[in-house]
Formats: sequence, structure tokens, C-alpha cells
Amino acid sequence: MLRTGRSVLACLSLLVLAAVTAGAQEAEMPQSSQVNAGDVESIDAIMAAVYDAISGPAGPRDWDRFRSLFVPEAQLIVVGNDRQGQFFKRAMSVEDYIRAAGPSLEAGGFFEREIARASERFGPVVHAFSTYESRRNADDPEPFSRGINSFQLMHDGERWWIVTIYWTPETPELPIPEKYLP
Repeated sequence: MLRTGRSVLACLSLLVLAAVTAGAQEAEMPQSSQVNAGDVESIDAIMAAVYDAISGPAGPRDWDRFRSLFVPEAQLIVVGNDRQGQFFKRAMSVEDYIRAAGPSLEAGGFFEREIARASERFGPVVHAFSTYESRRNADDPEPFSRGINSFQLMHDGERWWIVTIYWTPETPELPIPEKYLP
């Protein structure tokens, strides 16, 4: 019975995959001339590139570089509790994120860096818990915020892509577990 159940699940999975693949229209991927090949050649490179693209002193960011790291359908999703302690989530496209976060990132200094990572990989799919620290100035002694970015990455045979960044900040009620710290 268990073997039959697995066979049925495998068949259903293949049918769903075939239906999705057949019905989906390919979203246009950025042209290779729009991409810095060094940014997408490895997991380490793409992770460093996303942090680098949003970080810097007051002033413009390289949003074209940022866009080039993501599949067209990518999602950036923040979850947490608001100031009243109510749970919230906000899912954004790359363009939504740029419109929402861009002005504050560009108005003042913002430096976010990865301090630890735990990853799992299965073929072209990678899940990475990337613990981050955020500072207003690169040389601030203490971060004003920490949290975990959950990255879902994909390799298409030529390069790495970010599919999703899903994150939550650390709070006094939700400290980062030791296993996700350096």
C-alpha cells in the first residue's frame, strides 16, 4: 500500500509539473549583458552581491544590479510583529521592494552584511538561512538590527538566481538561535 501511495504521489507530482510547465509563459530573463557575471557565478557571489547592492552611504543604489540577481517572478517577503505586537507579512516583487525600501536606503546610510549562513542544497535548488546585521554607518560599533534572511536560490545551468528572500528581524521576544550565529 505504501509503495502504491508513493507511486500515485510521484505521478501526481509529475502531472502538476507538466501542467505548470506547459501552461506557464516564460518570463523574460535579464539579458546577459545586463548582468555582472561575477555576481551570479556562485552561491557566495550572489549572496554578497545582494547585500552589496542595498548597502552604502546616503545616495543612489545600483538598482539595475539588484534586479539582475532575481528571477522575474521573485518575491521579497518580510514577516514579523508591528509596534502594537500584531503579526504582519508583506510580500513584494523586486520593483515593489525598490519603491518601498529604496527611498529610505538612499536617504541615509544603510549597511547590511551577512554574519553567518546555514545552507541546504538539492541539485539546482538551494535554501540558505543568512543571518544579517544592519548598521547606519559601516563603522558603527553595534548594529541597529539583526535578523535572518531566508534565501531560495536556483541554478539554471548557467548562473545563480534569487527566487525568494523571506526574512524576519530579531526582537527581544525572538532572539536569533545560537546555531544561526557565528
